Amino acid sequence: MNYWLFFFFFCLSGSVTAQLQLADCFADHMILQRSKPNPVWGKGNPKAEILLEFGNVKIETKVQEDSTWRLVLPALNVNTKPQKIILQSGNEMISRQNILIGDVWLCTGQSNMEWAFSRDEFAKDEKATTNQPLIRLYNTSFAGKYIYGVPYTDSILMRLQVDSFYSGSWMVCTDQTVQDMSAIAYYFAKEIVTNTGVPIGIINLAVGGAPIETFIDKAAIASHPDFKQKLEGNWLYNPALPEWIRERGRQNLEKRLSSPSSENFGPNHAYKPGFAFEAAIPRFSKLPIAGVLFYQGESNSLEENRVFEYGSLMQLLVKNYRDCWKNSKLPFYWVQLSSIDTLNYAARYWPVFRNLQRELLDSIPYSGMAVTSDIGNPRDVHPRNKRAVGKRLSAWALNQLYGKKSIVASGPLLHSVCIRGKKLIIRFDYTAGRLQASDGLNLRGFSLDGKTESPAILRKKKVIMNFSQLPTAVYYGWAPYSTGNLINKAGLPASTFKKQIRMQ
Repeated sequence: MNYWLFFFFFCLSGSVTAQLQLADCFADHMILQRSKPNPVWGKGNPKAEILLEFGNVKIETKVQEDSTWRLVLPALNVNTKPQKIILQSGNEMISRQNILIGDVWLCTGQSNMEWAFSRDEFAKDEKATTNQPLIRLYNTSFAGKYIYGVPYTDSILMRLQVDSFYSGSWMVCTDQTVQDMSAIAYYFAKEIVTNTGVPIGIINLAVGGAPIETFIDKAAIASHPDFKQKLEGNWLYNPALPEWIRERGRQNLEKRLSSPSSENFGPNHAYKPGFAFEAAIPRFSKLPIAGVLFYQGESNSLEENRVFEYGSLMQLLVKNYRDCWKNSKLPFYWVQLSSIDTLNYAARYWPVFRNLQRELLDSIPYSGMAVTSDIGNPRDVHPRNKRAVGKRLSAWALNQLYGKKSIVASGPLLHSVCIRGKKLIIRFDYTAGRLQASDGLNLRGFSLDGKTESPAILRKKKVIMNFSQLPTAVYYGWAPYSTGNLINKAGLPASTFKKQIRMQ
């Protein structure tokens, strides 16, 4: 009797799992990436016929012996009219509604990227225009969000697995759905839609407080001779990782500090090297995207050794993501650290860090950087003006990808320094035709020793500095809280820089 009962339920469960299924990443309200083939996949009864309809496209295939099927939609042009995915197999049908064709951008990083629209300085002013049907939001929550300095509950600890860490769904952007979304991501999307009419989907994977290491694949870290030590032993006690994130991790994981893991690498956590990557990127990289927005660095800026390795980690991360999407030209735009004083934050290395981020523009092609040191807060690591940040990121995309060459991509970026008698002649890219002071006063922020303010004079597209004894370097914005006021004609601020001076 028990045998037949078992056999009945075995057959029933087998038939259920073999029913027509569409991968859960295909959902109502999503955006599919334009101009690239989009694979579509799922499960069904072996050998069953599958018919997929999407707009005017119809494709057929058969379910494989292992119950899986896969089709590929051809590259499609922008479409602002909602369409349906209709999937049929025999008497079964699945549909997904209100799908647009446009560009999908992945946004990630730590708390300044995570920062919700509702907490932005301009949220009340902007609310009236947030009903944006051409913007689609995939805003994730994650295990442990906004929980700092205390032990995780058992329910949170149970979610610290790669398949349950993130949760989210596609939504149309409205004055309600935007409230918890990354403010930077929303403002970026709004600028693109306003200037191009291309539908924009935003996937937000940011994690407050997270170090860059969690966003990189463990395999990539392990293969790098300088970084493989980051995977040695329990990560919570590994000095090759930022101390601040290890302390936060120990506070959250008090119940699991001594428990072994399958990798002998320490318990799972959002800050564990490779964890955020593993929880999201293998899944999302199955579909094409337009590019990546990244705002991270504060957690890696507190110790000298962590600061000077950051450039190489960023190069590793960008290559990692481009490899995952099989696109060596995948656009990658990041936000430079802002400004804060050292009385309220351990920001002594921030000038160096900002300069390292600037230098990455030369070593990472198809990239851009939004400068934000002019809108920092001396007392808060979370400046509230995210609107300017989103707009500055969008300027790179609009100029480089969307053909809007009249939109200036960046504020002034150092081009060269040359010596003329007893003068330094400093030239910049991205002047937009003229350099100027943001407040109409004398230039501030220039120095010949990195400590003392030095006079500097504007000459259209150049800055001139006099010296009595040849300095070893010239600096701009070389303070944790920068008061530099150099901008271009488009009103965009100049980046922090340090340039060594060599006799020619």
